[in-house]
Amino acid sequence: MAVNRDKPSRWKADVARSVDMYNDWFMKFAPKAFRETRIQTTKDVESTLRSTDNLKNIRPATMREHPEILPTLRMSTCPPLAVDRLIGLAGVSSTLVKCMELEKKLPGRMAQATADKELARLAAIIEKMADPDIFVWLSPEKQPPTEPEIHRAATIVADRLCGAVANPIIRNAQEKRQLAAIRAWLEARGYKQITAGDGVKFDAMPPGTFSFRMNVPVRLEGGVKSVNIPIDAVINPKGANKRRFPVFFEAKSAGDFTNTNKRRKEEAVKMSQLRSTYGNKVQFNLFLCGYFDSGYLGYEAAEGIDWVWEHRIDDLAKFGI
Repeated sequence: MAVNRDKPSRWKADVARSVDMYNDWFMKFAPKAFRETRIQTTKDVESTLRSTDNLKNIRPATMREHPEILPTLRMSTCPPLAVDRLIGLAGVSSTLVKCMELEKKLPGRMAQATADKELARLAAIIEKMADPDIFVWLSPEKQPPTEPEIHRAATIVADRLCGAVANPIIRNAQEKRQLAAIRAWLEARGYKQITAGDGVKFDAMPPGTFSFRMNVPVRLEGGVKSVNIPIDAVINPKGANKRRFPVFFEAKSAGDFTNTNKRRKEEAVKMSQLRSTYGNKVQFNLFLCGYFDSGYLGYEAAEGIDWVWEHRIDDLAKFGI
């Protein structure tokens, strides 16, 4: 039985209420989430400055031991350097730089001597382009930096780093809040949470339990290879016997309509993988807050995906929970 996907006459009003709810949360809590991340990032930048003699001596050995500092170094230049721009300027392997950026490590097959030569070229570009308006101590006549000067410079670089990933910071904070809302609703009705450390698989959950970010194995196309896909909320309803399949929910939030329509295929892919593995007994649904317009909702409804609006969280009960 459908809960919301077969009621398009409600969609417009629900979208308006969901947008209002998201905007209210954003105004109250997004700055706090951003500030907390910026505080930690500032500490990380200060650590990078200490390890590089405040950008005056960026040694290959330091970059080899701490490849995670590369984004900080890129944001320390004038102008800040994108990954591909740094690769082009330094004339180094794109594999090296992208491995440092994405995996926080050097390529496993690259010899140390080769890596050190390329890291030295990266260091030379960073030192040459280091922003003198931020790192005021780099001018020849300047004395060693004071602690306030180092902290001020680290804060500016942290702002640059956080600005580049502002949307993921906000999205992660919103997801935590959404899962907390589901937890509170379930626990108020006597449900017990199972954590990853309990070692309980999704298809062995006792009735009246739930778990967050649980891996569910699915078969890929062809049926030979199996992979795990993470599900935000897995709920086994009360009174369910051992053969009852849990109900799945994906927590989704969005601060604009454009990104939701870009991402709408993600849920359809998950639904397809789950159904091809477990059949039509799968209930894969969305828990929505924010900017999800009729185009998005219609696409998901056509894929057989239902949803609960956070502003009407009691609809969870209509899924037999």
